[in-house]
Amino acid sequence: MKYYIIAGEASGDLHGSNLMKALMKEDGEAEIRFWGGDLMNEVGGTLVKHYKERAFMGFVEVFMNIRKILGMMSFCKKDIIDFEPDVIIFIDNSGFNLRIASWAKTLAYKTHYYISPQVWASRANRVEKIKKVVDHMYVILPFEKDFYKKYDYDVTFVGHPLIDAISDIKQIDETIFREKHNLSKKPIIALLPGSRKQEISKMLSIMLSLVDDFQQYEFVIAGAPSQSLDFYKKIIGSKNIALVDNKTYDLLSVSYAALVTSGTATLETALFKVPQVVCYKGSIISYQIAKRIITLRFISLVNLIMDKEVVKELIQKDFTKKNLTKELAMILDDNHRSKIFENYYQLEQKLGGKGASKNTATSIISKLKKMNCAISNGN
Repeated sequence: MKYYIIAGEASGDLHGSNLMKALMKEDGEAEIRFWGGDLMNEVGGTLVKHYKERAFMGFVEVFMNIRKILGMMSFCKKDIIDFEPDVIIFIDNSGFNLRIASWAKTLAYKTHYYISPQVWASRANRVEKIKKVVDHMYVILPFEKDFYKKYDYDVTFVGHPLIDAISDIKQIDETIFREKHNLSKKPIIALLPGSRKQEISKMLSIMLSLVDDFQQYEFVIAGAPSQSLDFYKKIIGSKNIALVDNKTYDLLSVSYAALVTSGTATLETALFKVPQVVCYKGSIISYQIAKRIITLRFISLVNLIMDKEVVKELIQKDFTKKNLTKELAMILDDNHRSKIFENYYQLEQKLGGKGASKNTATSIISKLKKMNCAISNGN
């Protein structure tokens, strides 16, 4: 069968790549065309657009690039028509994907959505639109199934794909890793400032301001695959800070603590059992808009899933050097770390076991075959 997959950002590329592997394993004749990134491209298929071409963050940034985004949507629609897929699979990235899904439904394309838009966080009224334009939804967070049930929408909980992604990686040799990246023997504090230029610029400068106050630790930046070394150098300046490019999992596996920009990385850090402080600072306008429509107590996935504060969140005006210094000192304390580790193990239990990608691929193929069979039988 022919699959058209649309994913955005680094996390979508990761989960998209694992889904593609599962689809190819389950369907030996799978033909895949996709919007994604380097990881998906390594699996096979045909890359149409790289996610970094449309990595716009926040309401203001999207508005400033609206013409470019609309142009990409038009291109995407034409590309889908030319490809004639058996199914369109959307991965997260709701701003772009729900608009394409609405259009696709008018042309009777089969629409499957993997990794739900965060409608439980804001604008829950979007559920009614999703019900109309998405044939099947596959959710990865345990509370999402109950959320959709309130709207009489039956979705499938497949487990969290990060369990697969992390369990499948090969454990690195820490000594070799340190030698390769010219790191000392000091305990490592990983800095994960995000993947988009706008957020990295805002986050990294404050994170780096702590270096002189924690000289007994080695601060190491996790470089995003979509950004150049020169971009990071402009922010780092004269500081002697190591950058590990596109090896976040390797870095987390040998880290003692981490400062993490809110997003999927907070959950990844928790699954590697690394104590963390969650940070976020957006543009003033974007933050003010978000504050009025987002109804959640927390912004990090770790706290949302556990429904309590497991990791400290420093958001907007609270994200200062003073506060960050205090919270970093906290997660370096042995007693506090023990409590974090206990919560991390409970978190992993809630997420379910391995198999999210396989479960999703199997379900997609099964539903398509049943539908095709029904059509063939004239039902």
